[in-house]
This record gives sequence, structure tokens and C-alpha cells, in this order.
Amino acid sequence: MSINVDLLKRICEVAGAPGFEKRVREMVIEEVKNHVDEWRVDNMGNVITVKKGKNNPEGKKAMVAAHMDEIGFIVTHIDDNGFVRFHTLGGFDPKTLTAQRVIIHGRKDVVGVMGSKPIHVMSQEERGKVAKTSDYFIDLGMKKEEVEKWVAIGDPITRERELIEMGNCVNCKSIDNRVSVFILIEALKQLQNHPYDVYGVFTVQEEVGLRGANVSAHTINPDFGFGLDTTIAYDLPGAQPHEMVTKLGEGVAIKIMDASTICDYRMVDFMKKTATSAQIKWQPEVLTAGGTDTAGVQRMGKEGAISGAISIPTRHLHQVIEMADKDDIQGAIDLLIACLEGLDGYDWSH
Repeated sequence: MSINVDLLKRICEVAGAPGFEKRVREMVIEEVKNHVDEWRVDNMGNVITVKKGKNNPEGKKAMVAAHMDEIGFIVTHIDDNGFVRFHTLGGFDPKTLTAQRVIIHGRKDVVGVMGSKPIHVMSQEERGKVAKTSDYFIDLGMKKEEVEKWVAIGDPITRERELIEMGNCVNCKSIDNRVSVFILIEALKQLQNHPYDVYGVFTVQEEVGLRGANVSAHTINPDFGFGLDTTIAYDLPGAQPHEMVTKLGEGVAIKIMDASTICDYRMVDFMKKTATSAQIKWQPEVLTAGGTDTAGVQRMGKEGAISGAISIPTRHLHQVIEMADKDDIQGAIDLLIACLEGLDGYDWSH
């Protein structure tokens, strides 16, 4: 079965920096509103959807979280020559900013380029230094007076890069985490035989601290929780086997832990057995740094939630060339549906 690359492309390319998710939120609502029993947007901007369970006298709830925001920037200063300074929204490796185009979302969208001091005029000492975010500025090709017609302090900035297909992979900016937004949309469209109420939540501001997941989990108070996010596929030249975390094309990843979450051992066992039973290719994930919405889903309900995570192996994370395998993406959709439909068939008491 081939994934809907056209939909994934639209989801990845639309703008949605942390705190400024309006455009991607509108796209999500349009895609899911006719496939769920209820939907609403909370005060934080999370999209909370509900599909009622088929056999749920106890009112059990399963929450699935996929964050809509992408790493981006915010305008902090416009200098006398029209160059724009910025602050990051989310985690960046500064060297990845070199030679990139960005879009400032002001009174209208304005394309700019990341500029820095040319290597031709750098001293030998400067050439040997590691790049810092503060070394960069945004050049809009305009004088200050023209820039200020369209751009103001506080305007969000996103990266500009279209989705392409490469072999069996998709490559784009914001695969983290728009691929999970895509997976949750597709699962909600296909989900039919789930015993418990499913709350599909498209969260905000994950890249700056899991903020949307914390609020929505507190509101929903789920019994079961699933995070959906990308994870590191460091299957690259020079990587040692113990460093790889996951490998592209080797199946959807079942999270065991990351720096913010130790997944419930029952959920990990349930997910492994479900994947094996459904003949879904999978691989384990132990990530010693980084975190996902899973932490918020697990902890922020009144009694906590039995939680785990489905992760999509991704190369070149937090760059504009993030890459995921289409079979791994389809496996994530299949596993999420199988887990939600099989929650009542596992002994959670042990």
C-alpha cells in the first residue's frame, strides 16, 4: 500500500512555528473533521478530536499525540540596513543554517536567506571556530524602510524547502513532526473497530517544551497514551552499531525510553506483541537524549496514563533534509490502528 505523498507534502510544507501553528492547524481540521465524532480547539491551540469507542461502558480513553509545530525562529531586530536578527524556536545545530532560505510570516510572507560573514574575509582563527546562531542574520534584499512595511518584531520565521521523493524515501524540512501529523490523520480516517474512546490530539509547542501535550493530557485524563514522533536514524557512514538508535527501512520503532520518558513496560510489551501478530516490521528504540509528547501524555493526567510511543526513524533530524522511509511510515499507521483496536485484548493488570 502506497502512502498519500501529496497529503504528506502539503502537511510538511505548510508553516507552523511553535506558538504560530494557525496554518497547519487549519489544514489538520479540514482533513479530519469529517472522520471523527467530535473536534475542538482548546485555548492553547491544540486540536482535540474524538472517535467514540464501540464497547466502552467504563468510559476508558486512549490519547494519541502528534505535535504540529516545527522548529523555527522569531524576529528580534531589524538593523539600519534592513538585515533581520532572530531568536530560535526549538533546537538548532547552527551549522545547518548556512545557505538556507527562510520565510518571514509578517504582513505578507517574505522570503529571505540566512547570511553570515563570507569565508573569504575570515581570519584563520575565525575559520576554525564552530558556528554560533548569533553569527547569522536574514537578508531580505530590501532596505530597512521596505522591510518594515512587511516585517515586525515578533513575526515567526520558518524554513523553506519542498518535499521530494528519493528512492523509497521522502525528504523535506519538518518531517519532524509533520510525518506524525500525517500518520494520525490517516489512522483517524481508517480507524473503525476500537473499543475505547480515542482522543487524537494535534498538539502545539512541543519543540519548546511539550507545552500543548501537557495541557491536553491534563484536560483529557487518558487511561492509555501514545506519542507519535520521529527518532534518530544514525545509520550513516562512521556510525558505530551502538550509536545508530534506529535504521531507515528496518521498520517502525517502538520506544522503550528517551530522556523524558521510560515507557510503561506493559505498553511496550503490548506494542511488540501487536506488531508481531499483525506482521508489522518493527525495531526497538532506546534514545538517551531528547524527548517527545509521550512524557506529557504519560504524566499530566490526574492518575497518569499507561503510555508508550510509536517512532518514525528519520535521518538528518532538525535539518531541512530530514528523510524517512515510506514503508516505515505505513508501518506506523498500521501499528497505531492495530494498537487502538486491540487495547481491550491485553491483560493490563500484570
